[in-house]
Amino acid sequence: MRSLGVQHGVLVLAITPAALLPLAQRLRDEFTFDLFLDVTAVDWPGEALRFEVVHHFYSTTHKARVRLKIRVPESDPTVESLTSLYGSAGYMERECHDMYGIVFRGNPDLRPILLYEGFVGHPLRKDYPKQKEQPLVPYRPPQSALVR
Repeated sequence: MRSLGVQHGVLVLAITPAALLPLAQRLRDEFTFDLFLDVTAVDWPGEALRFEVVHHFYSTTHKARVRLKIRVPESDPTVESLTSLYGSAGYMERECHDMYGIVFRGNPDLRPILLYEGFVGHPLRKDYPKQKEQPLVPYRPPQSALVR
């Protein structure tokens, strides 16, 4: 782990994938970072560790934020899931999985949350072709429209 300093009033730490779960648990249990705010990614095409997975935490006790950055390769874009520590992580990890293809080991439900089943690719990757046509899927009306 190394500190990248304070950026915009937030302590930023660069860590390895193996350090995520133990560090997140220490942040929650010892330093009262009781709120998991977000997880996202940054795409750095052409670099050996192409993706930077970014986690944000907040302490309601100390009114402080921490950002953790983890670099992972395109060949294995995997980090541990934080669902065992923060229940809300499940939905945020699903979004990051949809948009970037990051795999969250231990998340029991990585079904698409923003995209539809059958969508091909990850639209926030910088090499995603913006003119790409997706396969057509049959329209399914919302369940509430079927019950009358």
